[in-house]
Amino acid sequence: MVCKEMIAMLLAGGQGSRLGVLTSTVAKPAVAFGGKYRIIDFPLSNCINSGIDTVGVLTQYQPLRLNSHIGIGIPWDLDRNYGGVTVLPPYEKSDNSEWYTGTANAIFQNLNYMENYNPEYVLILSGDHIYKMDYEEMLDFHKANQADVTIAAMPVPIEEASRFGVVITDEHKKITEFEEKPEHPRSNLASMGIYIFTWKVLKDALLALKDQSNCDFGKHILPYLHEKGFRMCAYEYNGYWKDVGTLGSYWEANMELIDLIPEFNLYEKYWKIYTKCDIIEPQYIAPEAIVETSLIGEGSDIYGEVYSSVVGAGVTIGKGSVVRNSIIMKDVKIGENVVIDKGIIAENTTIGNHAQVGVGEYAPSSYNPKVYAFDLVTIGEDSVIPPNVRIGRNTAIVGETCPEDYPDGLLASGDSIIKAGEIE
Repeated sequence: MVCKEMIAMLLAGGQGSRLGVLTSTVAKPAVAFGGKYRIIDFPLSNCINSGIDTVGVLTQYQPLRLNSHIGIGIPWDLDRNYGGVTVLPPYEKSDNSEWYTGTANAIFQNLNYMENYNPEYVLILSGDHIYKMDYEEMLDFHKANQADVTIAAMPVPIEEASRFGVVITDEHKKITEFEEKPEHPRSNLASMGIYIFTWKVLKDALLALKDQSNCDFGKHILPYLHEKGFRMCAYEYNGYWKDVGTLGSYWEANMELIDLIPEFNLYEKYWKIYTKCDIIEPQYIAPEAIVETSLIGEGSDIYGEVYSSVVGAGVTIGKGSVVRNSIIMKDVKIGENVVIDKGIIAENTTIGNHAQVGVGEYAPSSYNPKVYAFDLVTIGEDSVIPPNVRIGRNTAIVGETCPEDYPDGLLASGDSIIKAGEIE
């Protein structure tokens, strides 16, 4: 058996409940991003750009879209006879059958997969962040420091550090202490949830804590190894990194792509972001259409006006319609004379003629104020919005709605229409 120097384990099973109706039928890593991509494309592309050709993708919540998107890994050059990409859902074993109950528990349940490659090092990744990172440089740092564990950490403003798990290091980047969301942080180095483990250290820790309930890297594995005296170092990362875990951060990250000089560049030839692309037809911009400061996906037909927006593939925007500051995902059909402002419209949604989306004054969400905020209108997949209705801000809609769902033709700011079952 040929041993792999380093394999990657990509945790992609999370629901991403803070994205509300966007993740009612898909896992967060499968949510569309940037008009063309899905969130998981970024860590997968980082892997192949870093020379890592063996990636286990751990799925759990609503995995169908994710499985279909990854396939056998062709877009990322991960269709290999030995290695490549492997989707790893929970499975029934002879002695028990259980879901993944924590990040480390998910890795533990796939010990056999990792042992098959007998790697020197294992890279643990999250499938729901937008960034570019050369993991080979992080591995070089791990080796140079003779570390047992290396944690990627990013400097954040000290006033924001209490939202993260932070690491305290000495002058040699050796970690001396961990603080999990400290009230008064003593460091501004925030853990990014990216780890390199020396394989034997990881394996022994997983076996030692295999009976730990909801075993998690940040809460259990890393403190255990630190207490045992293993050498742990922090690899400082200073590039772009975005946790798109809320509707606000998801919307902001998409809007940053269309800045005059984007903070995150999708078009660097030396570090490409790869994805599965189903549509190869060109976009069509009608003579009377206006498109300014926007991304427009393949196969889209634009007859109206689009300003400062990200539009996915196969979208139709009808005559007289105006879309501003919005994210329109794949295969959305927008009728004529529609107005959309600060909307996130998920895939396969239809919006009827003369609808107005994102109107009125601010009001907090009565459905889930922690999720639906940021002045956005969020419409889930496969939804239908009837003609001539008005939809306020901080609203959530999912399902096939009809005129009767809108009293006096209005969904007031802060209200919701949830047709496709109860969504937390």
